[in-house]
Amino acid sequence: MAPQPPVDVKSLNEAKIMQAVRLLNKIIGDSSVPRNIRRAAIEALRMLQDMSLSPGVRAANAVSVLDEISQDPNMPMHARTTIWNIMAVLSTVKD
Repeated sequence: MAPQPPVDVKSLNEAKIMQAVRLLNKIIGDSSVPRNIRRAAIEALRMLQDMSLSPGVRAANAVSVLDEISQDPNMPMHARTTIWNIMAVLSTVKD
């Protein structure tokens, strides 16, 4: 069996964060999503873009914000599913 090439964890983490950013932008731009949920998505987006922190810390901070709003009863189901997907992706980002 051939040896596996080394995995560049840093670029893998950044790719996951960029995927989360794209999904958050989708929620932020969706007018059917209540304003408080869009505000939380903007806050999570800011945390992901804070380059002074490591990728793992940025992801954990964003997951924390999204976890708080994920149970909001006013959230449309498509937005809730997207937020759960974002949280799942970000939970795999490790330093």
